[in-house]
Amino acid sequence: MVLEQIVNDQIKAAMLAKDAGKLRGLRAIKAAIIIAKTSEGAGGQLAEAEETKLLQKLIKQRKDSLEIYKQQNRTDLAQTEQEEIDVIGAFLPQPLSESELKSALAKIIEATGATSPADMGKVMAAATKQLAGQADGKTISAMVKTLLSQ
Repeated sequence: MVLEQIVNDQIKAAMLAKDAGKLRGLRAIKAAIIIAKTSEGAGGQLAEAEETKLLQKLIKQRKDSLEIYKQQNRTDLAQTEQEEIDVIGAFLPQPLSESELKSALAKIIEATGATSPADMGKVMAAATKQLAGQADGKTISAMVKTLLSQ
């Protein structure tokens, strides 16, 4: 709920500043929040974890589009997507550095008692919950594989 209020306030500021790029990104966030809040079973509110997942999903969609636009040499559309990624990314927590991620995953591996790559499922379940918004699943998975195979 806090995110929605912040986005609404920033939409007003972006409109006054006539910042079209920021406004596009903020409106995308607002639309996604409204859809999520009104979806079946949502109860009209979003928890902070759900807001983070929502923002990550929006960024992932735009990154996928960005790659396609770059492959097709559509720099105009790629720039638009990059602007929206920057605006949406500002609402996510700072990503962990590689060393911070490695130490956090080492603690999770120790806590779950994982000793081999066969235990990767246990570690990934705990890691994705604990590190939500601070690292993407692909990075976590690769690091867990490396740590468990040592």
